Amino acid sequence: MLDTGVPDLRQVLDVLGSALLRPLTELPERPVPVSGVLIFERRAPLPLPPVRDAILLAVGVGAAEAQAKELVDAATEAGYACVVVKSFGEPVTDLVDAAQRSGLVLLAADEAVAWHHLDAMVSSALAPTVRFAQAAGTPAVGDLFALANAIAGMVGGATVIEDPHRRILAYSTLPGQAVDEGRSQGILGLQVPEGPEYDEQYRVLTQARHTCRFAAFPGGLPRLGVAVRVGSEVLGSIWVVDADGHLDATAEQALSDVADIVSLHLLAARTAVDAVRGRRADLFRRLLADPSSVSAVAPQLGLDPNLPVAVAAFAVASIDAEDVLTAHTANRLADLVSLHCEARYGRHGCALIDGTVYALLPNGPSPNGPSPSGPSANSHRELVADIARRAHGALRVRVRAGLGSLVPGLGSIASSRADADLVLRALTDRPGDPEWCQVATIDEVWASATLSALAHILATHEVLPRSIGPAIRAHDLKHGTTYASTLLAYLDANSDVVTASNQLSVHPNTIRYRLSRAEEIFGFDFTDPDERLVLWLRLRLGDQLGW
Repeated sequence: MLDTGVPDLRQVLDVLGSALLRPLTELPERPVPVSGVLIFERRAPLPLPPVRDAILLAVGVGAAEAQAKELVDAATEAGYACVVVKSFGEPVTDLVDAAQRSGLVLLAADEAVAWHHLDAMVSSALAPTVRFAQAAGTPAVGDLFALANAIAGMVGGATVIEDPHRRILAYSTLPGQAVDEGRSQGILGLQVPEGPEYDEQYRVLTQARHTCRFAAFPGGLPRLGVAVRVGSEVLGSIWVVDADGHLDATAEQALSDVADIVSLHLLAARTAVDAVRGRRADLFRRLLADPSSVSAVAPQLGLDPNLPVAVAAFAVASIDAEDVLTAHTANRLADLVSLHCEARYGRHGCALIDGTVYALLPNGPSPNGPSPSGPSANSHRELVADIARRAHGALRVRVRAGLGSLVPGLGSIASSRADADLVLRALTDRPGDPEWCQVATIDEVWASATLSALAHILATHEVLPRSIGPAIRAHDLKHGTTYASTLLAYLDANSDVVTASNQLSVHPNTIRYRLSRAEEIFGFDFTDPDERLVLWLRLRLGDQLGW
């Protein structure tokens, strides 16, 4: 370790491990100081580091592109220590040659690791506490149980490490350290017990930036706790039992200091999980796009090809699907859906496709608990509704969820996905629904879903005549009339003049007059049931079709 306190690139690579970052150029024998990490995006100018010797993450830059070599030259001139790329199987010879000529270190990142996770992990690895702990022999990254034992020995009490959802990831096993019933129950189920007392503790913990001290529950023991963060994001928490009340300010400080080390471990664990999820998502996307691949994909997902399944679809309601914030929220929604589906059904499949999160819901015995033996439409419906509610609570955005029909095997999931998409479309088109969480099955919204499907068909068939809808609306706009709203209200009321007049707050004779004039002006016949049906469809679906 450098005496200046600035980490050396070799130290950073030792902390992160070769599975995450591997050198493409030979590391120089001299120390390569690293001061920070910055991100380059291909449509933005090269960020200038506040100080020299930063790591540059080349997001979206192909290793075989001419821009990559230009970026290496520009990064060298700007004073970067190294550039990180993802090769995705592309040849890197030219890029390596360019880096070696410039004297810049070139690193390759694991393609399965998201750039924002890599950014967070490198930042954590640069923390002085982490580097000191690595030099002092702290357990290798990813060994959470060994780390829990190390913390328990250092701080002086039984320790658990949890994720943000209060799942217990690791716990200490040192002899002679007291535990209470709450900790025992949590370890048995790998989940912190529910209860308002726990809720209050987590609320306090996530708001604090230091170690918190918590009094004992009835029948329990007091604890120290600290939130584990990277930036503003809470990755989890550490809890240490203070059985005899002897843990003092020194112990509190030690627990605060070790949080940076735990953040690196939690990021590494999450990155490994994300890589596995990414591979499952790719398999699920392949299955949705090509159901004929079921024989190859099903074994990799751990599923019987003939097992009945349903597809659920989740979406964040937004007026701008291209908005960066919406895209970020959609990714967080995908994480939540994956988490809850894995807890219920095991690790089968969840994928984010064009802003919609799709989840594969098997019907049958669950590896994580009992499941109904018959068709599980009700249990699927309850799970989808529960996920939507929790997603709204966590993300504070409107969430829509649709459940497709249960199909007899993986080869038919395209049909279930189409149903789920129809449900989402029907929920989107549902006017005036105030609910933050809109959830339905295809059977619950069959009428609206049919209209949505019909609107899609009509919109894609240019040969169908469509002049009557725009003609009525254009006449209203030009002459200040209200024929479109009057006709729609009348047809919606099943041709009941009184009901339509009440809806529009006008006299029934006014409705009759407008209907008569509309027949004269636009040339349709209300006595013809086919014309009434098509006229209603044109007016009812006009906004969706642009008619």
